[in-house]
Amino acid sequence: MKTLLIALGVAAATSWSAYAAEPAKMVDTKVGKVMTTGNGMTLYTFDKDTKGKSNCDTDCLKMWPAFHAAAKSKAEGEWSLVKDAAGKEMWAYDGKPLYTYAEDKKAGDVKGDGVNGVWRRAK
Repeated sequence: MKTLLIALGVAAATSWSAYAAEPAKMVDTKVGKVMTTGNGMTLYTFDKDTKGKSNCDTDCLKMWPAFHAAAKSKAEGEWSLVKDAAGKEMWAYDGKPLYTYAEDKKAGDVKGDGVNGVWRRAK
């Protein structure tokens, strides 16, 4: 019985921490702090998006892949979920949908900042 209670406690703690974890993190780069995916890829916002809506179409998503949410992800606090052009859920922070950039090849790259005057690093 004691083993069962310990196992249930561990399972509850593990599932709660996974639920409560934010989908992105802040990282120091050569241009200052930026928001990144869990593996360190810089996240960007698109000036043409409206709060809570992605305006990056299917062609746009080829260069600016959506920061997709895992299945059963839940919005919490400043984090929300919006649909990309393909109808898949992606993360948004403070209502702004988040994207990565295809030209960023390694963690810490920020090549997408300022592209066409409408892409900004998320911070």
